[in-house]
Amino acid sequence: MLKSANMSLGINLLLKLLKDAAKVLAPAGYDIELVEKHHNQKLDAPSGTALALADSVNEALGNEYHYVYDRSTVRQKRDAKEIGISALRGGTIVGEHEVIFAGTDEVIEFKHTAYSRSVFGKGAVEAAKFLAGKESGMYDMSDVVGL
Repeated sequence: MLKSANMSLGINLLLKLLKDAAKVLAPAGYDIELVEKHHNQKLDAPSGTALALADSVNEALGNEYHYVYDRSTVRQKRDAKEIGISALRGGTIVGEHEVIFAGTDEVIEFKHTAYSRSVFGKGAVEAAKFLAGKESGMYDMSDVVGL
């Protein structure tokens, strides 16, 4: 069995890159924000992929951070141990995810954009090839892409 929040090879590489970045940038005092965009028919907000990206960062940081989904109802200073998550819905956007590490006088951004749903199909085909002949067990896309 293979489990994945997103079948895109790019997103699964991004999950790994974010863990590495978080381990360096969060202890240096960088704030962490995630912005995701999808089409106007998408029901869940934030998306499963956005949550997987946030979870990947948080896991790398010992799960010490909490998520803030909406700042419009609370007027308070940003907590150092939070990951802000913003979800936008409009048009026919297939999927865009941006993770921002904002430090003093510099910002580092990681971004993935899916222009077509075919990227998910390609990842699913690669996953099927990977699973062919494998022993029974639980796998994820990091196994497929060799991370």
